[in-house]
Amino acid sequence: MKKILFFISALAVLTSCGTAVQPEAVTVNPSPLVVVGDQVDAEITGTFPVKKFAKNAVLTVTPVLKYEGGEAVGKAVVYVGEKAKENGQVVSYKEGGKYTQNATFAYVPAMEKSELYLRFTAVKGKKVVEIPDMKVADGVVATAKLAEAADVKTQITPDKFQRIIQEMQEADIHFLIQQSTLRNSELKSQEMKDLHAAIKDADTTANKAINKLEVAGYASPDGDVELNTKLADARQAKSQKYLQKQLKKAKVDATIESNITAEDWAGFQKAMEASNIQDKELVLRVLSMYTDPEERENQIKNLSAVYKTIADEILPELRRSRLILTTDLIGKSDEEIATLANNNPAELTVEELLYAATLTNDANEKMAIYKKVAELFPNEYRAYNNMGMLYFAQGNVAEARRSYVKALQIEPNNADVNYNAGIAALAENDLQQAEQYLGKAAGTEGDLNAAMGTLYTMKGDYAAAKSAYGNKASNNAAVQQILNEDYAAARQTLAKVEKPNATTAYLAAVVAARTNDREAVYSNLATAIQRNAALKAKAQKDIEFAKFQADEKFQAIVK
Repeated sequence: MKKILFFISALAVLTSCGTAVQPEAVTVNPSPLVVVGDQVDAEITGTFPVKKFAKNAVLTVTPVLKYEGGEAVGKAVVYVGEKAKENGQVVSYKEGGKYTQNATFAYVPAMEKSELYLRFTAVKGKKVVEIPDMKVADGVVATAKLAEAADVKTQITPDKFQRIIQEMQEADIHFLIQQSTLRNSELKSQEMKDLHAAIKDADTTANKAINKLEVAGYASPDGDVELNTKLADARQAKSQKYLQKQLKKAKVDATIESNITAEDWAGFQKAMEASNIQDKELVLRVLSMYTDPEERENQIKNLSAVYKTIADEILPELRRSRLILTTDLIGKSDEEIATLANNNPAELTVEELLYAATLTNDANEKMAIYKKVAELFPNEYRAYNNMGMLYFAQGNVAEARRSYVKALQIEPNNADVNYNAGIAALAENDLQQAEQYLGKAAGTEGDLNAAMGTLYTMKGDYAAAKSAYGNKASNNAAVQQILNEDYAAARQTLAKVEKPNATTAYLAAVVAARTNDREAVYSNLATAIQRNAALKAKAQKDIEFAKFQADEKFQAIVK
């Protein structure tokens, strides 16, 4: 609270005896003024002296914030004497009194160097007296405006390109109960024909290779465990021997991996879940209740009404060996993808084309690729999102927002796109829209806490900003700490910023000014201006440095 004494000598017209109003205290809170969100608020308190406000007088008091190139006019308040005919707040002649009025101004950057005045219009009876505007406060602290959307990293929606894609081909060889004999009908099944064809294709195709061949032997989960183990082992061995013979005949060099499952309870459960067998839920409940294989088998057999169906339909499918081919499909090289992206992008898949953008550091080349993606794949939201990121990095926020809108028209609930759109809205100070976008960004790979912290800071909710930022080391996090007057934390945060820039140093100078560290003010301000010469003009009028601005050293830095 700062008290400013002023004489209102011209108000003699308001007094009952014609003498001048004596010096009284006016209090402006805060002083200097502070921008919070997008507005500057002031609480102005003054005192009307005893027996000085004439009973037929009318006084209009209007707060005016003057700055270079203009002024902002606040809401006027009318004070009236006890017998005045006009409407207003009545002032007792006998008692005077203390009165408060509030002023709100929409912030513009020019207000950073400004002065708050009170503008008076006085009337006693029919006589109007013009009273000069009277200064009651200096400047507007605009440190909150150093929090900027550019400090929050946007999030790319990545490609799903895989150099090597694995494909699988499976075939089952079924066996009769308690047997391990390979039957010709099984070896000539369509599954086996497809498996042999896939092995040949993987061996002979230039961009394919056999990754793995597996042969697994199984036995159904009924009967003696020892017998089932022997059966599974025999089925695996005979199937592997057969496959090795076929590989040799086809001149394919591949290693075969093997394993067995003596009692295939997992296969049994899967088959039951997929079946339409009556009372299957009872069987599945048994599986969940009992882990001992013998107990399971006994409990299922007790369900006599359903067990025959299980024995006829489920168990035969589990008496098998499984042959599994894993093939590596080898994609194009980086060089091939880059060349095609420049010369013939239509020959690339959407994933290859999106991946091509990651192969260059040239923003123009990236943009050309994303535009080509949008042309060839008009429903590909990632093209528009990533174009938006590039526009945003260039400072073209309007075009970035248009790109994000296009992406959201395709994928309205995508967390990453909503996150980016929220950051772009912050950059244009569209806080309402930013809040809506960020509210749909849960699950984004981006730094949502940093984005929300910036939003809260820009709204003037510094407590919420503090909670959102947590231990985040960024310029914006430091702004919040400064506004919360936690200068030690702000100093530590700024020291930890991964890539300090001009704003980092400028904020450090602000912290130094608020903690009366004169030399740190000079050194950090010099660094800030070295990184961004435009900060000279800002520092010259920044009220954060008011008590240093007359110093020769300060002037030498900002001249």
